[in-house]
Amino acid sequence: MIYSSRTQRPNIHADAYVAPSATICGDVTIAAGCAILHGAILVAEGAPLRIDQESVVMENAVLRSSGGSATTFALHLGARCIVGPQAYVVGATIGRGCFIASGAKVFNGATMEEGSSLALGAILHVGSRLPSGTHVPMQHIAFGDPADILPPERAGEVHARLHFFETVFNLEASSDVRARAAGIYAAFLRKAHAQDAAIEGTLRTTKPVARRPAGEEPPPQQQADVGKVVDVMMLELEEMERRREEAIRRQRRGGKPERG
Repeated sequence: MIYSSRTQRPNIHADAYVAPSATICGDVTIAAGCAILHGAILVAEGAPLRIDQESVVMENAVLRSSGGSATTFALHLGARCIVGPQAYVVGATIGRGCFIASGAKVFNGATMEEGSSLALGAILHVGSRLPSGTHVPMQHIAFGDPADILPPERAGEVHARLHFFETVFNLEASSDVRARAAGIYAAFLRKAHAQDAAIEGTLRTTKPVARRPAGEEPPPQQQADVGKVVDVMMLELEEMERRREEAIRRQRRGGKPERG
């Protein structure tokens, strides 16, 4: 579904694909050649959310921007990036050709420079910067500017250095800071989404691309350049593409086995 929010409407290029079950809300711009798959959620709350050309947001990933009177965290996903299933990206800047694997998380004010990557379940924490070409292994935590990469068992060290509520909610630390943050955030969200409205049909920035005649083979898929990141998910995608091409060849041969 596509929703307007605070008078802001999504802006979706005609050459982008947005699955019917995806949710796009507010000041969201999706450039040409992008693919937003089923169950993905893209929500702009008080700050813009931008996705550049030929990027992929996979199933059930969540991308958010946020901005209130004290803090603002826009989200910018660069060109030819992949955000894996169930990944979470909020208020961050993602450079060109980055890869965010399944279940990985990128938090407010963080930056992934060009060609960097997060493996399965990895975290790039609040206000941290991942230099160009850096890879964060599975379940590891990147924190700092530039980011130190720490194993999961050192999460306590990150917590001791992290000023989460001060950075994200502009609240000083106290025994009740979590409850105060919840109250403030609930009020903000009620106001931000009070007048959200579903938009009938699909918004497009240019004339829709003509549909192919029934039975006509689709054009070959373009592969995104993600800085030659070697990741489990990328290998799976390559295997899926190989199987698709084999299926097409078998169909052209009428199911006959290849000779020689």
